[in-house]
Amino acid sequence: MAAPQQQQIDLNSLTIDNLAAVKKQLDDEIEHLMGASTKLKKAQDRFREYINAVKAGIKPETSDKPLLIPLTTSLFVPAKLSDPEHVLVDVGTGYFVEKTAPEAVKFYTAKIKTIETNMADIQKVMTQKLQNVRVVESVIVQKQTQGGQ
Repeated sequence: MAAPQQQQIDLNSLTIDNLAAVKKQLDDEIEHLMGASTKLKKAQDRFREYINAVKAGIKPETSDKPLLIPLTTSLFVPAKLSDPEHVLVDVGTGYFVEKTAPEAVKFYTAKIKTIETNMADIQKVMTQKLQNVRVVESVIVQKQTQGGQ
């Protein structure tokens, strides 16, 4: 993932109003990144649930036994497992691929690792933006104590 080009600004040359606008933009970016991080965490948790479901429920002894299959987080339908060797894996945007249970676990484990990498990248960007907010706040305080240029 290529880092976007960052523009260097001499904060001392900005007015307090301009600094406040820069701080607001940084705060908005941090809020957006936090939202993205939360969504990634939820996706990661969902993939872990999929792994647990495959490991716990897809066994030869569950074949032809009644199960409840989730259609949504709160809607389940009764069903029977006809083929305990294969599962349908949601690969995104409404597409499903048939895989063996070990292949499904491997697929979702890879998804979890990708999300971990993305979350680490987001955390680095958030840390930098938080540092930038502290610097901007410091300059605002400095300007206010000097008479509010």
